[in-house]
Amino acid sequence: MLVKSNGVPVIPTVFDNLFRDWSSTNFSETNTSLPAVNIKEDEDGFTVNLAAPGMDKKDFNIDLNNDVLTISSEKNEENEEKKDNYTRREYSYQSFKRSFNLPKNIVDNDKIKATYTNGELSIAIPKREEAKPKPARLIEVK
Repeated sequence: MLVKSNGVPVIPTVFDNLFRDWSSTNFSETNTSLPAVNIKEDEDGFTVNLAAPGMDKKDFNIDLNNDVLTISSEKNEENEEKKDNYTRREYSYQSFKRSFNLPKNIVDNDKIKATYTNGELSIAIPKREEAKPKPARLIEVK
């Protein structure tokens, strides 16, 4: 089927989907996939949850430098299959790097902990005691 649009012939194909607007997807400027991140705050601290299925805890590097928390990962795999008269070799390379500015004088940097369970990296970032909200109290009038 040939359609004209503004005098230019257009052929609709299955490849049209390849050129759709990908700006709403989770891709970085370098066209690599970035894992989804959720950040939750409560009165005790912050929790960063990063979806990274298929990884292992040794694949992650978590660095804290000048109140900037950086999570990165690099994973390389090579599979080779030899049968009869052919060889198939497949390579896989995955990497990402995400950085987050932590609020100054609120986070207790020495108590940050990370766990990796069921495809999710979870980083607990506790608040300093003096930064936590204080309960309401009644002040007696004398």
